[in-house]
Amino acid sequence: PAGGTLIANPVTDAPGFQIGNVFVMAGVPKIMTAMLEDVAPRLRTGAVVRSRTVRVSGVGEGAIADILTAAAKAEREVSFGSYPFGHGSVGEVGTNLVVRGRDEAKVAAAVTGLVADLTAAGIVAAEV
Repeated sequence: PAGGTLIANPVTDAPGFQIGNVFVMAGVPKIMTAMLEDVAPRLRTGAVVRSRTVRVSGVGEGAIADILTAAAKAEREVSFGSYPFGHGSVGEVGTNLVVRGRDEAKVAAAVTGLVADLTAAGIVAAEV
């Protein structure tokens, strides 16, 4: 395509190209692996993202929604992910809350505040 840069493919004639930060390659694993040899030196590394997980046990995601919403509004420089789980056969329910950000101190502070808020509400929560 116009503005694109070809990606070398020593295995077949299947085309591959790069436009900006988008790389389009063949999907067959053997071919894509060969194409990655040409792509790898072009990849730039980004900022390191720090991540911590808080496990909430005994309540569903809805029970913590207000606390999580308040935390997300208060801590704008980190992001929050909510990943509910349920193991019906053993009756276990809960949510893994993942806090991510580039600044380790801000991630740590957000986790500390989140655990404190959950605990104050009588919800079992701990960093894992």
